[in-house]
Amino acid sequence: MLIQILTHTPLYVWAILAFLLWRGVAEMRDRELTLRRMLILPLVMLGLSLNDMALKFDLGAPLIAAWSAGCAVAMLLAWRFGRTRIAAGTAPASVLVRGSVMPLILMLAIFLTKYITSIVLVIQPQLAHQLAVAATICLVFGVFNGVLLGRLARMAGAVGQQRAGLPAAV
Repeated sequence: MLIQILTHTPLYVWAILAFLLWRGVAEMRDRELTLRRMLILPLVMLGLSLNDMALKFDLGAPLIAAWSAGCAVAMLLAWRFGRTRIAAGTAPASVLVRGSVMPLILMLAIFLTKYITSIVLVIQPQLAHQLAVAATICLVFGVFNGVLLGRLARMAGAVGQQRAGLPAAV
């Protein structure tokens, strides 16, 4: 069965996985970014998650609430307890972001959640209409998105502190 699943997976899915691996490895290196470029990864992952939820489930209030709760809690925790890992960049509107494995882990977690959900719903399509299943999947997407957004908020705050001449929290 596993061989069937892997061989019936469209080629574009493997291309997306390769792209995410490439981007994730790039995120492991120190790099100089503007705040605008820092927005790209969290917003793309947010769009992919919301798109997947909208295509697979009827996005009613309970599912939006599940996603929102997961996102809010994870965002708050990532913002409050995460490490900023930035320093002033060489260009005026840029910062040096220290490399981290966390973006790679989060991108792969979102990809695997989307992939496994797709497989499960092909095998048992009735699960898409069960509130507990749909809400759990939306909650998981919310947690992943919240961690990315919380990291972004923490880095944006540190950028603001640097621009104001205050020492950034590390």
